[in-house]
Amino acid sequence: MRRMVCTVVLLVSLSACVNGSGFPPAPRLPYPAWYVGFAAPKHMEVWVETVDVLDKRGLAFFRVHGGVASYTGKVKGWHQGASEGKPINNVDLPDKLLLRWQSLAEPQTYKIKIQIPQWVREEMVRPERVLCPWNQQWKTDYREMITLGMAPGGIVKVWIGGSCLGFTEVGRYQAEVEPLGPYRGASKGKYIPLEPENKAYVDQHGIPYGSW
Repeated sequence: MRRMVCTVVLLVSLSACVNGSGFPPAPRLPYPAWYVGFAAPKHMEVWVETVDVLDKRGLAFFRVHGGVASYTGKVKGWHQGASEGKPINNVDLPDKLLLRWQSLAEPQTYKIKIQIPQWVREEMVRPERVLCPWNQQWKTDYREMITLGMAPGGIVKVWIGGSCLGFTEVGRYQAEVEPLGPYRGASKGKYIPLEPENKAYVDQHGIPYGSW
């Protein structure tokens, strides 16, 4: 996809707001990093401006991820899997996720602050012995992957899962419109054009609001 080049710029910016000098000690997790991935219904193109994290220590990390969302296999309804994610290094388990994205099919810009429940953090560090379906080998796996699903109308769904474990729904959320528009006004209201295939679908079939 031609926008993947733009993604690199967003992914390299990772900073933390901490008291004192330097970064805090690395979090004690049973794996090197947890992951954040993006998903959108087929043809409902999404561009994520930023994901910020407030971890369970109260430390804020800005622009840990952004870019293009992967498509699910259908337009209406949601998948039960995950998109490929980006490792979130040197950040403890999330207490809050702050998400801002552009729903290009509408187009509209949304923002939301998602409170991550304690049971999710407990599941993310609970080991589970499982037979991996993709290689038929046993391993101890963790649900260290968080997927953010975004749909027109500002609908957000969150799942957690692992490479060999199924995904569990965390919740369904309603985002609010970003009053400043795309890029918080920096683009003067201009959105990235839809990919031709997605534009053709939306022009012919419209947007199935209420199906997510």
